[in-house]
Amino acid sequence: MKAVFLDRDSLDCDDLDFSPIKQVVDQWCEYSSTSEALVESRASDADILVVNKQKMTAPLLRKLKQLKLICVAATGTNNVDLKTATELGITVSNCQAYGTGSVVQHVFSLMLALSTRLLQYHQAVQTGRWNLASQFCLLDYPIQELSGKVLGIIGYGELGKNVARIAQAFGMEVMIAERVGEVPRPGRHALEDMLPMIDILTIHCPLTEETRNLIAKDELRLIKRGALLINASRGGVVNEIALVDALESDQLAGAGVDVLTEEPPKEGNPLLDCNHPNLIITPHSAWGSFQARQRIVCQLAENIRAHLEGKPVRVVNS
Repeated sequence: MKAVFLDRDSLDCDDLDFSPIKQVVDQWCEYSSTSEALVESRASDADILVVNKQKMTAPLLRKLKQLKLICVAATGTNNVDLKTATELGITVSNCQAYGTGSVVQHVFSLMLALSTRLLQYHQAVQTGRWNLASQFCLLDYPIQELSGKVLGIIGYGELGKNVARIAQAFGMEVMIAERVGEVPRPGRHALEDMLPMIDILTIHCPLTEETRNLIAKDELRLIKRGALLINASRGGVVNEIALVDALESDQLAGAGVDVLTEEPPKEGNPLLDCNHPNLIITPHSAWGSFQARQRIVCQLAENIRAHLEGKPVRVVNS
């Protein structure tokens, strides 16, 4: 069995150990990245393809006569035509829950940095502002404690549940939003009812037609004035123009986002043009700890081994 990784650099920073995969395949071939023009030639004799963001379209899949398994080195599989893969008898598997600790850690890093005004105080020291202070403590930027704050969570899966657990350790009250269009279950709240009651909103739902622009102008107006927003899900869940307006009008006291609607933002983005002092943007890096990426490698190996044994796991098509 030959396995080919078409876009290794999207996962590996030259620090990962691929031996778990090499131990379960006869031949392992990897490419740092692969242009669309080279995909067919590089994948033509592969039984197994490993891809992260590499697009596997219907016309391409039909040309790969030997292909039996596609292992996506991520949770999202929107880069693979699942319908065509199923028609052709190609199994598609993904990786799951590999980055929970990394994402939760990042979410609280953003939350804490915004609440303590960490970046502003760091800059004040770097620029010499503290040197000129009349007192020994510089307290120019209002600091808020997480303890006692109400955290609203949209998306109560693996990530949302772990965020809630850490929030409670900080002494926060947790509220959970019900899915859009559904009657709230016990312990959950309709989004429009929850938003006015929270101090911080954190988002952990996938991007679907139902969640696109889920947080837009009307929703941001409902949020308690001076609240914080954290988005480590997908960029399209929050309307970025509305978010800028909410920051500039002081409806929100700050925001931390790890995702944008287009990544990388080659055509620019409204948030990148926003100069709000309490806006933090990170480059979709929340998931990317060494440990999380190595877990992906181990799950890829598990997926391949299970497929070869006729007992496939983490299958996303049928």
